[in-house]
Amino acid sequence: MNTRHIVFLAIPEATLLDITGPYEVFTQATELNMEEGKKPPYILHIISSERSKTIRTASGFTIQCESTIMNINYKIDTLFVPGVPNSIQTEYRLSKNTLQWIRQQANIVRRICSVCTGTFFLAETGILDGKTATTHWAMCQKLLHNYPSVKVENDPIFIKDENIYTSAGISSGMDLALTLIEEDLSRSKALEVAKQMVLYLKRPGTQSQYSSALIYQSSDYRPVQDIQNWILEHLKDQLTVEQLAEKVSMSPRNFARVFVKETGITPAKYIDKLRIETACHYLIESQLTLKEIADICGLGTPDNMRRVFMKHLHITPSDYKRNFGTSMNKPV
Repeated sequence: MNTRHIVFLAIPEATLLDITGPYEVFTQATELNMEEGKKPPYILHIISSERSKTIRTASGFTIQCESTIMNINYKIDTLFVPGVPNSIQTEYRLSKNTLQWIRQQANIVRRICSVCTGTFFLAETGILDGKTATTHWAMCQKLLHNYPSVKVENDPIFIKDENIYTSAGISSGMDLALTLIEEDLSRSKALEVAKQMVLYLKRPGTQSQYSSALIYQSSDYRPVQDIQNWILEHLKDQLTVEQLAEKVSMSPRNFARVFVKETGITPAKYIDKLRIETACHYLIESQLTLKEIADICGLGTPDNMRRVFMKHLHITPSDYKRNFGTSMNKPV
């Protein structure tokens, strides 16, 4: 393949990792290729949205850009647009010139990507109208409210709609970069980069932005806390509302009502989410068979686990393991 120009737009008050995270992923891929005696697959650029080449990020670090959006003499292959912290996003505005430049590039570049609240800037240009997109989970409702023509999904780590990629909070930009490397080079190269960077794993875009074991444990009510911990340790069991209610000395009806009030989700849906997430972990990190994983997670049989995965993740367990498991795992 020809060497491709990957451009990162630096804007005032940008979240630093939105830029440096995916930048480093592409850097590692380039270095690995060159170590193998191959030509560099990428040339990376950081350009300023302002007249000044010096951009101050939200964390106080400054970035010295190589040029501005007005001085580019190469063909951009992939453009990354970062976000700003959630706390200032409401009042933050990009200049009309910058928004116009982004809109123009969307019609020219092979891929345009946003990280975290950078999705708001893509939406402001109009290029997301009628398209599916995501952003940081805490900002999804605001994105939908501000831009009702955008089909907002609040769960995935990243989403691709035609040549537009939108990703969730901060570190998801690194997951997206790995996927782009897989598209350009190979899955093995993307996994090699992930291993080199000691990343936990190469996460699929369909994976949830947050763990159910964390997001639904905001209750201060001790009986609900206790039953949530107990569920995590007994996913293999056949769990019913009646059984759970008995554990906390409540009637089934009252338990179900209290659980929803305290967590915002029904006991059944909570258990389903935990089982799917646990199965995903075993598929990626273990050498267990599908039958063993289905049993451990309380999903019954491999056939039932397959149905659950297709319904919620739109991928089979076997394909999930093949696509996102480490090379150390044996086939199931």
